Amino acid sequence: MTSESAAGSTDQYTFQNPVTRFESISPPTDQIEEHGLEADMEVQADRGETSYRGTGRLTGRKALVTGADSGIGAAVAIAFAREGADVAISYLPEEEEDAQVVKKIIEAEGRIAACLPGDLRDPAYCISLVQQSVDALGGLDILVNNAGKQQAVEAFEDLTDEQLDDTYKTNIYSFFRVTKEALKHLQPGSAVINTTSIQAYQPSPTLVDYASTKAAINNFTKGLAQQLAPKGIRVNAVAPGPIWTPLQPSGGQPAEDLPEFGKDTPLGRAGQPTELAPAYVFLASSESSYVLGETLNVNGGMPSP
Repeated sequence: MTSESAAGSTDQYTFQNPVTRFESISPPTDQIEEHGLEADMEVQADRGETSYRGTGRLTGRKALVTGADSGIGAAVAIAFAREGADVAISYLPEEEEDAQVVKKIIEAEGRIAACLPGDLRDPAYCISLVQQSVDALGGLDILVNNAGKQQAVEAFEDLTDEQLDDTYKTNIYSFFRVTKEALKHLQPGSAVINTTSIQAYQPSPTLVDYASTKAAINNFTKGLAQQLAPKGIRVNAVAPGPIWTPLQPSGGQPAEDLPEFGKDTPLGRAGQPTELAPAYVFLASSESSYVLGETLNVNGGMPSP
């Protein structure tokens, strides 16, 4: 059985060739500003606005997704809403324009969308974010730690202490802080999902700081999963491969590498954010009740453990 979305593009249940489901993009070498907006991208990403179809798998659930204004986080927030969940989205204040687009999509599904801007490098925001989410949604039973900082640096000696500090505070410290606070509210049956990366296994030489945080997230996921299992709270991770998001043209990749981004995967193309969403939905739903400490690799076929 096949189906078409309202805009005419196929959804995730349509039988289709994964090589050609999305075109192999060739982004220009032009960079956008750090913390770039989806609206600034010359080659747009597919976050599932018209290509993700829900089936009620998360009906009544309450989710907090960090970094949900764009890219993978936005795709996850949209998919969760299509599956019946209310969603709180965390993002930097300068990304408000993108966040409002995601908010409208969530609300169009009849779900609550709570926009909670702030900087995850700030411990106080990490704590207040959880309480704000609980207040807005009436509870919390799904946490997606997804926000990340990625800035390519060609020479290791040019990696500044400031960037190292910002990357670790955003990519791993916030995961510890937000999760710790969320445990005050998560009940048996709840799920924590962390975004790691193919970089944890195949680190790029220009992303030493970023890649090392992703390896730390893998370890954090496996250790915490064992600790929280007796409480009935499942912890898992998703490891994206090369996914086309604002992170890439805003300094996440060297500008000269952008036209070939993702073409070295076995599928021959970069992934789209909406292709990650089903993995998060699976790990958030009760379908994965016996899955803990797992990392689902969604990377176009790149070899990984």
